[in-house]
Amino acid sequence: MYLILSSILFPILAGLFLLVRYRTPLSGEKPVDRQSLTAMAGCSLIITAIFVIAALFAEKGFTLFYLAQSLPIYFRVDSVGRIFSLLAVIVIPCAGFFSFEYMKHEEHESRYYGFYLLVFGVFNALCFAGNLITFYLFFELLTMSSMPLVLHNGSKEAVMAGLKYLFYSLCGAYAALFGIYFLYRNCGSLTFTVVDGALRASAITEHGGFLLVVAFVMLLGFGVKAGMFPMHAWLPTAHPVAPAPASAVLSAVIVKAGVLATIRVLGMFGTDFLKGTWVQTAWLCLTLVTVFMGSLLAYREPVLKKRLAYSTVSQLSYILFGLAVMNDTSFTGSLLHVLAHGFIKAALFLCAGAIIYRTGKTRVEEMRGIGKEMPVTMWCFTIASLGLIGIPPTGGFISKWFLALGSLNSGIPVFDVLGPVILLVSALLTAGYLLPLSIHGFFPGADYDYGSLQKREPCKLMTMPISILTFLSVLIGVFPFLIIVVIYLAATGR
Repeated sequence: MYLILSSILFPILAGLFLLVRYRTPLSGEKPVDRQSLTAMAGCSLIITAIFVIAALFAEKGFTLFYLAQSLPIYFRVDSVGRIFSLLAVIVIPCAGFFSFEYMKHEEHESRYYGFYLLVFGVFNALCFAGNLITFYLFFELLTMSSMPLVLHNGSKEAVMAGLKYLFYSLCGAYAALFGIYFLYRNCGSLTFTVVDGALRASAITEHGGFLLVVAFVMLLGFGVKAGMFPMHAWLPTAHPVAPAPASAVLSAVIVKAGVLATIRVLGMFGTDFLKGTWVQTAWLCLTLVTVFMGSLLAYREPVLKKRLAYSTVSQLSYILFGLAVMNDTSFTGSLLHVLAHGFIKAALFLCAGAIIYRTGKTRVEEMRGIGKEMPVTMWCFTIASLGLIGIPPTGGFISKWFLALGSLNSGIPVFDVLGPVILLVSALLTAGYLLPLSIHGFFPGADYDYGSLQKREPCKLMTMPISILTFLSVLIGVFPFLIIVVIYLAATGR
């Protein structure tokens, strides 16, 4: 109990302390001693990570308090939560330490670190939520705490992007809340302990058709956070305006809240109830449209961070497609891709941030010769790109292998073949929008002015987090077995 609560409350309280400590009611932000600020933020990240890792071994659930007699705020660690918590406990500290150097050229650092820690605590609560009521509460809080990271620089573009993110996220969450009302009436329990669904047999018999509509609305609502078509437009708008390390966390971790929510919804309704219905067919169509559309838009996008944001739209629907197939193999591929994509995309956004920080270049056509100036950064970018494409021995290859295999073995007419075809086309488009940056970065051509070449590699505070995330993206491809064991436990409800 105390470990789970500490992993949630400690970063939230630390974030609130930074927000209050460095602000005054009249003059706004106080003068900041960067050394003490980064020391406090760094210690908070490390301590929180220790609490989270210890909490992953806590098996017992507990009720914190009751919103009403039958609405407990309940926490429990299960195998699904462990996967998402593991991603957060690696990516958020890595991007946080990257921020200590990157944020030197940004204002309002204390506000940034305050909300950054709030996001860490709220996401931990989301991972450890033991029922749908607790999950929904912290799902909404995640939107509220992460929105200031989007509008951090205060420009008109950032404010509009933040409002768009807020509007889309709240609309999606309210659609999901609509479904929670009916689940509450038709389920024996809203606790995440049932593998094959919590719906009462009498409810399926009497209201089966209506419950399918409820399921579809909830999948659409929670799918907004995961950037699923047709509610994907907030993601490529919000990511480019946020500071690069915040973009890394948004793309690698926060959007995964939509994926986690989808898994929880499937657990409540049960795959046996949804398989073979129009809900599964419509959901498969939406995920494949998003996969292809996101890759195509990324291929056409000239701004690097926005290109990576469109890529996130596509890659997240790889995960949703695996969930929509609804078999154990595709489920394994989806959860593997949660980790693989998280490490890869965080590394790519941090590479983009390092390039922006050292050179000020933001557009793809400006990256010519960048590999000569920043070789470590661009080698990491290249390896992470190969992982996103799905080239062995990276984690992206293993996860996509399971996704394709699960689709081929699903027996779903048309989609059993169409799914792998779309995934392959998307992989080719991914190669088309990522590899040219590395090729032109390392081989700028004979007409490149080598005389003006400058070494601009960032400091180790920036290169180390990038290198760690890149290494992990390869490691889970070489040794995926431990992760697969945890995923098996998740699939069997343990």
